[in-house]
Parts: sequence; C-alpha cells; structure tokens
Amino acid sequence: MIDTLPPLREVIASHDLRARKSMGQNFLLDLNLTAKIARSAGDLTACDVLEVGPGPGGLTRGLLASGARKVLAVEKDARCLPALDEIANAYPGRLQVMNGDALEIDALAYLTPPIRVVANLPYNVGTELLVRWLTPPAWPPVWDSLTLMFQKEVAQRIVALPGSKAYGRLAILAQWRCDARIVMELPPEAFTPAPKVHSAVVHLAALPTPRYPADAKTLSRVVAAAFNQRRKMLRASLRSQSPDIEAILTGVGIAPTARAEEIPLEQFCALARALQPSPMT
Repeated sequence: MIDTLPPLREVIASHDLRARKSMGQNFLLDLNLTAKIARSAGDLTACDVLEVGPGPGGLTRGLLASGARKVLAVEKDARCLPALDEIANAYPGRLQVMNGDALEIDALAYLTPPIRVVANLPYNVGTELLVRWLTPPAWPPVWDSLTLMFQKEVAQRIVALPGSKAYGRLAILAQWRCDARIVMELPPEAFTPAPKVHSAVVHLAALPTPRYPADAKTLSRVVAAAFNQRRKMLRASLRSQSPDIEAILTGVGIAPTARAEEIPLEQFCALARALQPSPMT
C-alpha cells in the first residue's frame, strides 16, 4: 500500500463511481501499477505535475507518494471530486483539484516550473491533448516531459519509424521536438471496465530546440498534405504546395516518386525549409 487511504475498489464502491463510456473512462485500480507509472516520469520531488482525468485518484496517489511537489488534477466528472478531496486531505497543501474540461482550461498556467504532465488520458481526448502540448506558440514549452497513457495503437504511432504503417503525422510531430519512447504496456484486464484494446505509457522528454530546423507551420502543412494522401507519390500529394514540387523534392534529396511513409523526419524538415514562404521585405 502506498498510503493509508482505502483500496481503490472500496473508494469506487463507497462513492458509486462506475466508469462511464461517454467520458472515455477506464479506471486503473492496481496501486502498484499507478505507482510504477508515476516513477516512469522520473524524480518529481522538485516538480509541479499536471494530471488529466484522475478519476478515483489511483495515479494521483502514486504521484503524491512519489514526492511530487504539487499535483493539479483536472477532472471533468464531478462524481469523482469527493474521492479526490479525500486524497487532498491525506496530502495537505499538495493536491489541487479542478473540476472542468482539460480541452477548455489552460491548466499549465496554474503551475510553477519545472512542470511535468503525467496522466492516464481519457481515450476520447488523448490525441488532441497531446497535439496541443506538442504545438505551443513557442518552444521549448512550459513543461519538461509528458508521461501519458494511450491506446497501444496510438502509442505506437507516436514512436513509429519511417517505413512502418504506424508512421505518420503524430510520429513527426512528437519526434521533431521530443525524445519519445514507450515505457510500459498494460493489458485490458488491468482496467475496470476492461477496454477492448491494449494500452501503453509513452514518455516524451522535450528537447531544448527541435531536432532539425524548420518552420513549425510549414512543416505541419507539408506533413499533413503528404500523409492525407499517403498512398500517392509525393509529386502528386504535394502538388498543391508548389508548382515546382518535383524540382524542390529532387533538390532536397527526395525522389518525387517516393511516398510519405518512406521519408524520415530530417528530410521532411529539409522540404519544409525549401517550401517556407519568403518573408516580406
């Protein structure tokens, strides 16, 4: 046991917290697993931590027991608030609970750096939140690292390499600005209720500067165009980017007949630089 609070099954029973599919809820009840997720985020003793979707608070307890300086837990489901209040009382002054939608709240603004994000994200908002955290107005971001649970398929897309079916926009977005790796995998039966898919925890450590130089908006536009028609050759899928696209592709060492999934991050960045609009003079 990581603390003196009741086991999570008792907490769920006493507060009648049946997981709701409409909220993408699948509760992880094994406190040994939640503690392991917390440890995979590294030393938290000098950090503020953002947690999205704490539910009955299993991971929250793991983060606090691991010594997190402060945890801000954003929970949309008001039914979970009494259970989270009990955790706050057990860790005075270290847990702040915010009832709201993480897609509508700039929760990072309520924390003091260094900041880490650690969450068992609700499946229905996980990818959107990740993309937002990876695309702030300026880089480096306010957070140091993201340790996030996703469906295993999504986790594999984040760490995918060129030439694989999972390789696409999400891999490029994550790996351009972060070191990304899968640190844990969990079977469906680890959750209540058991989802139909396996899950995995991904750790993303922010790089001080992007891995290769490129304008973020240009890179995003080019990658989106390339992968939106991933079966087409790049000379066709990127025709809208420039009337001279074949010459530009050749100029940066990309065969115009290549397809998006064959192109490594470094070459996409070179292509983005070649296609970046010239500044007005």
